[in-house]
Amino acid sequence: MSAGPGQPPPPATLQSFLAFDYGIKRTGVATGNRLLAHASPQKSIHAQGQARLEQVARYVSEWQPDALVVGVPFHPDGAEHENTVRARRFARQLQGRFGLPVYEVDERYSTTEALAGGARDADAASACIILEQFLRSLE
Repeated sequence: MSAGPGQPPPPATLQSFLAFDYGIKRTGVATGNRLLAHASPQKSIHAQGQARLEQVARYVSEWQPDALVVGVPFHPDGAEHENTVRARRFARQLQGRFGLPVYEVDERYSTTEALAGGARDADAASACIILEQFLRSLE
């Protein structure tokens, strides 16, 4: 499920991706593909629980991605925390519900980078950063 160091890259047949910057109140969303190695922000999800998953299902239906990418936060020293556990649970829910490969990406500082770049929707911009980081790892 991970695409981190020491993990094999996803097969070249996986071309389109839907990425998420999971948060308790909001979840950023981005789409992108392997060919362009570029991500585009989508409208963030402002829902929790089942309502969040229903909105994710709409994105999956609309974009028909080959795989999903979820940003997983860590402390600066790499230690896990509560949101690490929540993001990984979200990733498992997505895999179970949609049957698509789900890749986890270390998303430390993605929101800080999005805000520094002047993003109006920091969550969607963070999802773009997460997805572009993932796409770069495939090169």
